[in-house]
Amino acid sequence: MARPVHRNGSLPAVSLQGFVLVGFGGSAETQVLLFAGFLPLYMLTVLGNLTMIMVITLDAGLHSPMYFFLKNLSFVDLCLSSVIVPNALANIFSSSKVISFEGCATQLFLFSFLAATEAVLLAVMAYDRFMAICSPLRYSVNMNPATCARLVLGTFCVGCLNSIVQTSLTFQLPFCSSNHINSFFCDIPPLIKLACADTTLNELVMFGISGFIILCAVLGIVISYGYITVTILRMQSGSGRHKVFSTCGSHMTAVTLFYGTGFAIYVQPRGMASMEQGKLVSIIYTLVIPMFNPLIYSLRNKDVKNALRRLGQRHSLVKKSGWCHHQGLC
Repeated sequence: MARPVHRNGSLPAVSLQGFVLVGFGGSAETQVLLFAGFLPLYMLTVLGNLTMIMVITLDAGLHSPMYFFLKNLSFVDLCLSSVIVPNALANIFSSSKVISFEGCATQLFLFSFLAATEAVLLAVMAYDRFMAICSPLRYSVNMNPATCARLVLGTFCVGCLNSIVQTSLTFQLPFCSSNHINSFFCDIPPLIKLACADTTLNELVMFGISGFIILCAVLGIVISYGYITVTILRMQSGSGRHKVFSTCGSHMTAVTLFYGTGFAIYVQPRGMASMEQGKLVSIIYTLVIPMFNPLIYSLRNKDVKNALRRLGQRHSLVKKSGWCHHQGLC
């Protein structure tokens, strides 16, 4: 990707080295506290999402469309957090906090790609629940493996298209007023504030694309859950209602967290969002949400808990069998 063209040459030497990620600032003690808080959260994110991927892959009882989409959600969450957090942790104790133009563009591209993919994937998961609850007799036919694969591929295509447009427009801007990004990673709002050119088009594109993706996804979710609610109210079985509410409740919790934070950053009118507020909200969707999603879907889902129990028992049996053969008792 071509480097930005500098119009006034005010910071040519520094700009050629890349950008400086300001982060959260504060004293050395504050930085230690940030590191001590972020590292365990990231470790839980990696552990939780890898566990979900492993359990869904290994347990035959979870080989269904719903868990196929959930496995992809865990994969996207894991990648989304890993694109941002390790570099942010390294910069906490770095004296320079410099990231190259290429590194910044790559981080922005991957982040935009994964965030948009997750937004659409959550809508696809709502559609899957609509098909399962409202058309149970045709569910296995309509949501066959090929259809599920195409739906997931479609979410990645939307994410890729969004990322190409956003990253290209952002890095065509001339960054000559400053090279200090007032954030802990390369994101569009703090980057366009550094440009010494009119950024109206960039802001309109960011607002328009982000708003369009969120609006279409939310509309799909609302319609799906509208039909689901009507179907639930017609159910005679209390246990059936409870099971549906449990599954859909987990998904709605994840949807509310993700779209709420996304709206707070990317779909606010110009001038309303502050950078400090943006940093705090960014922590939620780059670290907190990817950590909570596996907990939301595992703690409230009996199938996942049973699968975890079966895998634990299988591991115990394998371990016991190995010890037995080692001791010559078997």
